[in-house]
Amino acid sequence: MIQPPELDLSVIGPVASVGIGAMLVLLLEVLLSRMKSVGDHRIGVYVCSVSVFALFVAACMAAVAFAGGEARAFDPAHPLYQLDRFSSLVSVLICVGAMLSCALAVTYLDALRINHGEFYALVLLATSGMLFMVGAVDMIAVFVGLETMSIPVYVLAGFDRRKLRSNEAALKYFLIGSFATAVMLYGMALLYGATGATSFEGLRAGFDPQSPLALVGLGLLLVGFAFKISSVPFHQWTPDVYEGAPSVVTAFMSVAVKTAAVGTLLRVLGLALAPMSETVQGLLWALAAASVIVGNLMAVVQDNVKRLLAYSSIAHAGYILIGLVAGGSEGFSAILFYLVAYTLMNLGAFGVIVALAQQGQDCERIESLAGLAESRPTLAALLTLFMVSLAGIPGTAGFIGKFQIFMAAASAGQIPLAIIGVLMSVVSVYYYLRIPVLMYMREPAEQGPRLVTSVSEMAVLGFCAFFVLYLGIFPNGGFLLPWDVTVLDWARASVNPFFSS
Repeated sequence: MIQPPELDLSVIGPVASVGIGAMLVLLLEVLLSRMKSVGDHRIGVYVCSVSVFALFVAACMAAVAFAGGEARAFDPAHPLYQLDRFSSLVSVLICVGAMLSCALAVTYLDALRINHGEFYALVLLATSGMLFMVGAVDMIAVFVGLETMSIPVYVLAGFDRRKLRSNEAALKYFLIGSFATAVMLYGMALLYGATGATSFEGLRAGFDPQSPLALVGLGLLLVGFAFKISSVPFHQWTPDVYEGAPSVVTAFMSVAVKTAAVGTLLRVLGLALAPMSETVQGLLWALAAASVIVGNLMAVVQDNVKRLLAYSSIAHAGYILIGLVAGGSEGFSAILFYLVAYTLMNLGAFGVIVALAQQGQDCERIESLAGLAESRPTLAALLTLFMVSLAGIPGTAGFIGKFQIFMAAASAGQIPLAIIGVLMSVVSVYYYLRIPVLMYMREPAEQGPRLVTSVSEMAVLGFCAFFVLYLGIFPNGGFLLPWDVTVLDWARASVNPFFSS
């Protein structure tokens, strides 16, 4: 008699919570739409609340798993997905990014008259794929999670289907993304051919750095990940998609998708492909340097805010790759801290752009921000804070994140790469601070209608601003955390198992 597998259902709690939330959102909208007393705005608020609650529950489950510290597999006999400290910490960060994105969406989608339950369901389904992907311990699970994440995001990019730019963004993202996924899948197939395994444990045991087949497979795998994190030279889709997609979708993509892709890349390299050759290390070095240089230099000449933030995202992918080149516990933990800081400051910057949207029209031109300090002083101050943090100026989370990355690179002997990163950070100060200069030192071109920022938007912006300052001023703990407990300590604890064997 065949014995049924002994499954640990609690391990898939975060993924299940988000997936069930997506189903509930769709059902709730159908039920509420039949009630004539419930308007479209209230339906949007209700389905958004359910989405945020589902993501909050998933984040709490992941946080409890992190506190427990034990690595548990869903099917111990045939592990595909496991919840450990690393996947738990990254899952919490993904859920926080998705929660803040949903909260930003309510008023914005109302103005566009597309505040439908499908939006939140797609966000939840994409998030479930991200959570599954960062907890994968098998290439099959990585691919399943990748596709579960990617397909809803393709749809979200074209969610405002009445606008040609949104449709164009979705089509570009789908075509280029499908090609990148095919390349990644081919790389997985070559790695399977070289090692005879798809599990991370089997890949680690059978990976031969001298094998041409293994190196080509690893290279193709890195190409797929480079696309997802917007690394040069696989970045061409990023400015067009960021500009064409609705701003709340761009905010979600810029933080959650990047966090999931980087987290999975760290997991694959740390658990499965640790014995990398010098050739692959050189490839990562080139990707990091090219991303930092191209991203920052191209951002200088942009006159569209979303395209500027898109090239900024490419540059930040380069900083993350610098930590990957540094490697070791210090490099990987610095990347995780940087992801926390990046999520807060980038989502905050896009949150201000969302709050400035008028009647469904995004505030896209940099020149349109002139005189914002006079008409919307609070939003001007918040956007200044986020720009300062993205530039890496002391006193903000962005500075601590870059400092940790560059210190890890210097400690690993990657001095030239660290110098490139520092020099390009100086370049970034120009285009980031160009925006506060316009807001505070220029008169507004025309006085538009004075709009009131919604409660949900201010809550998101306040949350991001508080922690950008908190992590910048109290990097070693403070009045909220014990002095001997920091986010960097949590990051180190989550990546230490990668280097313990």
